[in-house]
Amino acid sequence: MDASALYKITSGLYVVSTQDGDTVSACLINTGLQLTNTPFQIQVVVNKENYTEGVLERSGHFALTLVSEKADMPYIGRFGFRSSRDFAKFDGVSVEHTVLGDPYTPDNAVAVIACKVVQMLDVGTHMLFVGEAVDAASLSDDPQMSYSYYHTVLKGKTPPKASSYIPE
Repeated sequence: MDASALYKITSGLYVVSTQDGDTVSACLINTGLQLTNTPFQIQVVVNKENYTEGVLERSGHFALTLVSEKADMPYIGRFGFRSSRDFAKFDGVSVEHTVLGDPYTPDNAVAVIACKVVQMLDVGTHMLFVGEAVDAASLSDDPQMSYSYYHTVLKGKTPPKASSYIPE
């Protein structure tokens, strides 16, 4: 199989964040997708080994932030290469909260969508969450960062927990 063909699938970069009581968690994903428009539903797919996955299961809601092309590698690293288990990802950045109470940063963001989880599906190494949008806001007119842009322009790497990771 030519695994490089899988890298040609178009996707964006997103920060999925959630809060369960005092526990705040967020991670960078490339698997956000609008599923339906009536009701407006979004899917996110999170590795079951990510701390965020367990917090999201317990909370039952999330914010999906569309990342701007203006985001730099320190921003990507903050949300994508560190664990919320031992790093407070929202410390030192501006923070707002959705109507469901989930944190997000408007920095480097194109839009944010607040969702309540209506379905979960175990897909092996990852958990797929279907969220019904209860609120959304456009935050800038910047282009959304695509996964291709992340790889070709920022020279970003795919971490082992990413759904698109393919071992060499």
